[in-house]
Amino acid sequence: MRSKLFVPGTRPELFAKALASDADAISFDLEDSVPEDAKARAREQVADFLRAPEAREALRQKIIIVRVNAGTSRHFEADLKAFTCPQVALLNLPKTQDATEIQAAAAVLESIERAAGLDEPMRLLVNIETPRAVRLAWELARAHPRVAGLQLGLTDLFESLHIDRRDRRSVHAALLAVRLAGGESNCFTYDSAFPDVADEEGFRREAELARRLGYIGKSCVHPRQVTIANEVFRIDELQLASARRIVAAAEEAAALGRGAFLLDGRMIDLPIIKRAEALLAATSEARHRS
Repeated sequence: MRSKLFVPGTRPELFAKALASDADAISFDLEDSVPEDAKARAREQVADFLRAPEAREALRQKIIIVRVNAGTSRHFEADLKAFTCPQVALLNLPKTQDATEIQAAAAVLESIERAAGLDEPMRLLVNIETPRAVRLAWELARAHPRVAGLQLGLTDLFESLHIDRRDRRSVHAALLAVRLAGGESNCFTYDSAFPDVADEEGFRREAELARRLGYIGKSCVHPRQVTIANEVFRIDELQLASARRIVAAAEEAAALGRGAFLLDGRMIDLPIIKRAEALLAATSEARHRS
């Protein structure tokens, strides 16, 4: 999921265009981009589109995410009921502050799935976009087995604290904190949206930083950002070749009773072997989906 393109739920004319884009995932938004008096209509429009027979084939080519309204919103349960369905891979929970919110959402989802006869549990992508959420990121990630990933929300986080988004040290600190929480909890971490569409170089720099820290992709608010995200988070054939050599050499070393060995002058041990194996597994899964 190198790129995830946000689409406001109030813009049905953009739904099919988003599916036709090069984004790996489409995130239909019912939260920040939708005014309070348009929430119900946006929910209805997105739900109708996802269930339309003419969109079925295009939907299969994308990872579909819906950003619902916050757990404290009166729209929350209606959103969960509308989008707990096979077409949606992840529900994105915004403004999450406490593990109990995730557990409450999981309980509602279980009830909906049982009533609908759904066998596959809905997975959750939890937003980390407040100071409290950053501090409790590990607890949020471990709140329930349905949590698949953490998504950093730098705009909400930094704007509320008057932190300069152009300060790369601040961006690095936030990215690293969430990445470590995700790593400890075995969740993937996903990078924030970058609101300045005209600043393509700024988007690229931030995406490259996230890639170096182990994030799997970056949110996009415009199709022109998708191309950059796909390029930055692309499968690197040189890395793949190196990973294959490491795994092959590890198998030979294991046969000789060695857990660590030299390869091209570099000491290879278990953490490096596991990273190589994970890269190959992720690549295989991505290619299978495509």
